[in-house]
Amino acid sequence: MLQHGDIWRAIDRLAAKHGMSPSGLARRAGLDPTTFNKSKRVTQEGRKRWLNTESLAKVLAATGASLADFAALFDGEDAAAPVQKIPVIGYAQAGGAGFFDGDGHPSGNNWDQVLFPRLNDPHAFGLEISGGDLAPLYRDGDIVVVSPGAGLRRGDRVAVKTRGGEIMVKQLLRQGVQRVELAALNGAQAARSLEAGEIDWIARIVWASQ
Repeated sequence: MLQHGDIWRAIDRLAAKHGMSPSGLARRAGLDPTTFNKSKRVTQEGRKRWLNTESLAKVLAATGASLADFAALFDGEDAAAPVQKIPVIGYAQAGGAGFFDGDGHPSGNNWDQVLFPRLNDPHAFGLEISGGDLAPLYRDGDIVVVSPGAGLRRGDRVAVKTRGGEIMVKQLLRQGVQRVELAALNGAQAARSLEAGEIDWIARIVWASQ
């Protein structure tokens, strides 16, 4: 018999399959971003909330999945594949205090999580894009996966956090001992040249949902 948990587990897996958090999936489907939040799945009185058919239809249309594809996720399709939970935070939030430790690794409890194929980096994390500042390369609701342990090379797309709390997604032009040169991804912004001392951390983007 179909269980309440099966439905919501399938939503989580469908979101992860398309490189999104549940809130990103809701946005992509034209729903309120909180529609699939875990807090919305049970009422304050403890009554279970079920996914309605209209929301499901919008999710399937947004992802291109069929009803059969969705049903296959009830039983944990690809559950045997090596995966890891990646912490995810909103791109606009990530510059705030308390989200990263001194090494640029995720810290604190205010992160969502998505399933992702296993990386050789236990400190990998995701930034969920909001708004259109990085369009057309990255759209609202996309997640970029960042690996602090990955080596940096010229031309890499990188996430950068300054000591002043600014978060940027750029292309690495040059990393020297004293300065780091960064190019905008969409051509609408000027290149940035930062002194090494201005940078809290810089890490390579290894994957992005499209």
